[in-house]
Formats: sequence, C-alpha cells, structure tokens
Amino acid sequence: MGGVEWLLLITLSLLWGGSFFFTEVALAELPPFTVVLGRVALAAGALLLLVALSRHRLPRAPGPWGAFLVMGGLNNLIPFSLIAWGQTEIASGLAAILNATTPLFTVLLAHLLTRDERLTPARLAGVLAGFAGIVLMIGPGALEGLGGPVLAQLACLAAALSYALAGIFGRRLRDHPPLVTAAGQVTMSTLLILPLALLIERPWTLALPGPATWSALLGLALLSTALAYVIYFRILARAGATNLLLVTFLIPVSALALGIGFLGEHLAPRHLGGMALIALGLAAIDGRPRAWLASRRRVRPLQLRP
Repeated sequence: MGGVEWLLLITLSLLWGGSFFFTEVALAELPPFTVVLGRVALAAGALLLLVALSRHRLPRAPGPWGAFLVMGGLNNLIPFSLIAWGQTEIASGLAAILNATTPLFTVLLAHLLTRDERLTPARLAGVLAGFAGIVLMIGPGALEGLGGPVLAQLACLAAALSYALAGIFGRRLRDHPPLVTAAGQVTMSTLLILPLALLIERPWTLALPGPATWSALLGLALLSTALAYVIYFRILARAGATNLLLVTFLIPVSALALGIGFLGEHLAPRHLGGMALIALGLAAIDGRPRAWLASRRRVRPLQLRP
C-alpha cells in the first residue's frame, strides 16, 4: 500500500473506533436493533443526498443492486446482529479479540478465492503478530472467558468471517465510485434491518430519546457509517481485501488514543507492547521495510583505492 492508502486506513480506524463510544451512548436509551436501524437509515439518507448532489448516478440495472444487497448482508446485517447478540453473553474484551480474527480469515479466504492476494509466510506472520498485539493490548485476562458461552463466541467468530467474505466479495464493486457503492450498500442494509427492528423491538412503542442519544446516532450515521464506508470502498478498490481488513488491528489503537486524549485514560506498558506488535505485523504485511532492508544489503560500500 502507498502512503495515501495508509492514511485512509488510519482515518477509517479512527471513525470505526469512535463508533464504540457512540453506540454505548445510544444503547442507554435504545435497544440494539433500533440503534443499528437508526445508524444505517440516517447514513443511507445522507449518502443518497450526496449522490443526488454529485455528478454520480445510482445504477438502474438490477445486477449492482443485487451485489449491494449481498454486501449489506455480509458487511452489516450479519456481523452487527451476531456481535450484538454475542456481547449479551460474553465480555466486550473477548468479543473484540474474536473480532480481530477478521484479517486471519481474510488472508486465508483471499488465498483460496482470489488470484492476486496470495498467502505468503511474511503476510501470515504479520497477521499473527498483529493478532497477538490485540490480545496484549486488551489484556490476556479477556481470554479467560474462552470455553464459556460457546455459541456467543462462535457468533463473534462468524461475524469476523462475514466481514472477511464482505471484503472479498466487495472487490467486484470496484468499478463503481466509492460514494455510489457506499450508498447502495447502506440502503440495502436499511431494508434488511428494518423488519428485524420492527418485529423484535417495536421502536414506535419506545420513549422519545434525548439529545445525547440523537447526537450519538448522528455520529454513528454520518461519521462511523456514511463517511467510513466511502473510505472503506476506496481502500478496497485500491489496496485489496487483505490490506483493508487490517483496520481491525488499528481500531483498538485508535480507541485507546481517543480514550487517552479525551477521557483521561492512562497508557499501560502492555498497551505499548501491543502497539509495537501491531506495528511489526503491519510492516511485515506491507512488505516495504523488508524490501528496503534487502536493497540495502545489495548495495556495496565504495572501496577507496590507495
């Protein structure tokens, strides 16, 4: 990946890292499916308005909309629902660790299902180092929950698998502008999540939420969903599924940085160790530091003759 792609990846991690804060605020007054519905519905409205104001146009053929429907299911409906249910049974730290298996699934599936994202020893080692960094940052104590509610843990792993499949499937949408693809996916996600929220939670019976909840929903919709998915599809088109899903490793780093900068949280030694492992893993997957070292070895120093 180039410098632009790395900058976009870091920006995406900040946007998705902030989504945990917005979700926590919104869940104080609203049930989970209603929060998800508000998130994607408001994001869809914003993105469709931007498409209407831009030079882009939504596709008229049914083919792209079928692909948007699949992406909406794989990238939103399935993982959002599985993680939301899983976190009712297991701790959020363990859920985050299980979700960090997404790049592992992506590396393996991309090797099997694509021709240009092959598995290499350096890439696999980088993913494993990044995963170890996530475990260290969150705290190995979170792993003590393994072996407890098995179905909840399997649900979080299935969500990670769904994210990986979405990253690979989304490659076929690279011919569409990122704004159009994001608008199409979130629109179809809204249609998929709407009946679940209506049937299970009946949001019309809930009390009207306060300003803090509405602010959190707007943050979720406009920043962590609308803007985030425009960036997501741009990275996917330019850098591929494996590089894109590395954002899963960066999200805890971003969340920690936001917590230290705005919530007065403190940096512990294990956080530094975790970030070092993640940086090592990202460098191994990127490949440029290794190539630079190899080129330096090939350069021979000048010999001065007497």
